[in-house]
Amino acid sequence: MNTSLSYVPERTSKPRNSGLTMVMDKGLSLRQTEDVISLNADRIDLLKLGFGTSIITPGIKDKVKIYQDAGIEVYCGGTLFEAFFIRRSLDDYLKFIDDLGLNCLEVSDGSMVIEEDEKCEIIHKLSKNYKVLSEVGSKEAGILISPSKWTSMMRKELEAGSWKVIAEARESGNVGIYRPNGSAHTALIRKILAKVALEDILWEAPKKAQQVWFIQQFGANVNLGNIGPWDIIPLEALRLGLRGDTFFDHLPVSMAKGLRQEPDSDDE
Repeated sequence: MNTSLSYVPERTSKPRNSGLTMVMDKGLSLRQTEDVISLNADRIDLLKLGFGTSIITPGIKDKVKIYQDAGIEVYCGGTLFEAFFIRRSLDDYLKFIDDLGLNCLEVSDGSMVIEEDEKCEIIHKLSKNYKVLSEVGSKEAGILISPSKWTSMMRKELEAGSWKVIAEARESGNVGIYRPNGSAHTALIRKILAKVALEDILWEAPKKAQQVWFIQQFGANVNLGNIGPWDIIPLEALRLGLRGDTFFDHLPVSMAKGLRQEPDSDDE
């Protein structure tokens, strides 16, 4: 912060295990990458090269180096893993990952079906040499997974060696842990957290309203992902109570009393 301010929640600092911000890069230029880093190097924990963009982005090695030199863990989106997996080319996938100099990767089955035992076996094998994030949930609208299956898969994948499990929402934020209108599937999330530790989950939250909901429910240091490059500082402002949506969340009741803006009542 550029100045001191009372009643601001304490944020974890890098390298951190909670309060993570995962940013999605869907094809920034090298100049844009440098601009993002110049403002946000200490706020970005994980940088996902979205879906399969890493194999078609010019200058990808230079981009990865810019992020890594800033102390940011870079990995390729899970869709790329699935694209290689369905073609039975995991060895080629790992060669690509190694050629980029990445130490982190994502194992997912959001676009296709991988049997859970096989997925866990892959996670266990890859976790010996890489930091593994695994994603749970389908990218397809209308495919519903029971809360018991969500928790079972998350727990099994953590036990297999995943560093964090990602709760699927897509970049659109209207599947998985969200309803089609983008609102949080509250009952599902509560049931997940009854069995899986909050700090072990990275919640995809691409929309501001979703970020607000998670911060208000679980505090400034909740792990959030699929954040846009230009939404990093706005998200941090939400975490710290420096936007209207979370303005009163960390203030004493005595300070806030009578000062909240309330909607006009309808007397008619």
